Amino acid sequence: MKSQLSDKSLCIHGGKQHDHAHGPLSTPIYQSSTFVFDNAEQGAARFAGEEAGYIYSRLGNPTTRELELKIAALEEMEDGAATATGMGAVSASVLSFLEKGDHLIASKAVYGCTFALFSHMLPKFGIEVTFVDMEDHSAVEKALKSNTKMIFAETPINPNLVVIDLAFIGDFAKRNNLISVIDNTFMTPLLQKPKHFGIDIVLHSATKYLNGHGDVVAGLVCGSKDHIETIKFTVLKDIGATISPHDAWLIIRGMKTLSVRMERHCSNAQKVAEFLAQHDKIEQVYYPGLKSHPGNKFIGTQMKAAGGVIAFELKGTLEMGAQFINATKLCTLAVSLGDAETLIQHPASMTHSPYTQEERLAAGISDGLVRISVGLEEADDIIADLAQALEQI
Repeated sequence: MKSQLSDKSLCIHGGKQHDHAHGPLSTPIYQSSTFVFDNAEQGAARFAGEEAGYIYSRLGNPTTRELELKIAALEEMEDGAATATGMGAVSASVLSFLEKGDHLIASKAVYGCTFALFSHMLPKFGIEVTFVDMEDHSAVEKALKSNTKMIFAETPINPNLVVIDLAFIGDFAKRNNLISVIDNTFMTPLLQKPKHFGIDIVLHSATKYLNGHGDVVAGLVCGSKDHIETIKFTVLKDIGATISPHDAWLIIRGMKTLSVRMERHCSNAQKVAEFLAQHDKIEQVYYPGLKSHPGNKFIGTQMKAAGGVIAFELKGTLEMGAQFINATKLCTLAVSLGDAETLIQHPASMTHSPYTQEERLAAGISDGLVRISVGLEEADDIIADLAQALEQI
C-alpha cells in the first residue's frame, strides 16, 4: 500500500478508520466478540465472502483493522494481519505456507522461540529446516533443495546484530520460486523496508518498538493481499492466535510516537556503543552503527540507521558478566526490547535458552554475550550507570 504521506505522518494517520456517526479523534475500541447482521441474507453473504463487513473478532475487528492497515502502509505492502504475540506472527507466516515434505532455510541465529519452533516443532509435522550462515551467500545457495519452499531471516539478527543482505535474499528467493520472510522487529519500517528488496512477507513482534511501552504482547505480518488472506483464513482463523481489540488499540496509540522514539533510541544507542567500544573491560561490541561492524556498510542503503539494540562481550568470566548486570541501577534487568526503559539481559541463559550450548556457539551466541536495548533516558545517565557497573568487576 503506497501513500503520499511520509512515514512520520503514517505513524499517526495510516490506516485511520473514521467513525462518521460520532466523530471520535481517538480510535474507538470495538470490544465486541461478535457483530450483528441486519438479516439472515447479510449474514450468509458475509460468511460466503460476497459482502464486506465484520462477523466475529477472531475473523476481523474494526480496531484491529486500523492497526493492520497502518503497518501495511508503513511497510508499503498490500495488507496486514495482527496476531496475539510475535511468535503468533512467526508461526502464522510459516505454517500457512509449509506442509509435510517441505523444506525451510533459516538464518543460523534467530530469536530463541523462533529457533525452538523451527528446530523442535516443525520436524514433528514433517517440515525440514536447515540453518545457515546467511552472510555466506554460497552457503545459502548450497542449502537449496528440490523441496525448499521458504527462506526466513532476521536482520539485524537477535541477539548478535549480524546484518543480512536483503537484496541477496530477495533475489535468491525470486530465482528459486521461494517465499521470503523477514523479521523486521529490530529495525521497524522507519529504518528498513524489506519490500524494497523483493521480500514477500515482513513480520514484527509488535510487543517491541511498535508498541514501545512494555504493556502489550502482539505480532504483525504484512504482505500481498493473497498471502495475508491465506494467513488470516487458515492458521489465524483455525489455530486462533488473534489479537484482542484493546491490545490493538494500545499499539495504535504507541505508534503515534514511533518516529520520535526511534530517533532517540538510535541516537542514544550510538553514544552508548561508542562508550562501550573504548572501555578496557569490553572485549567486543556488536552494533552496526560502529564502523568496525561488518553491517555498517548497509547503513544508508538497506538501513537508515543502526537501531537501538547493542550486544557486547565482557573480558573475563561468565560470573563477572552476571556481576556486571547485577550492578546496574538505571538499566533494568528484563528481556524484551524497544521499551522506554533501557533493558539489559543475558541471551544465553534467557532469551536464547532454547538453544543447547553447542547450538548457541554455532549460531555465534557466546556464554558471555550481553544485550542492551537502549531506552529513552538521557544518554549520559545510561552511560554513567554502565560505567559504575563496569568498575565493580
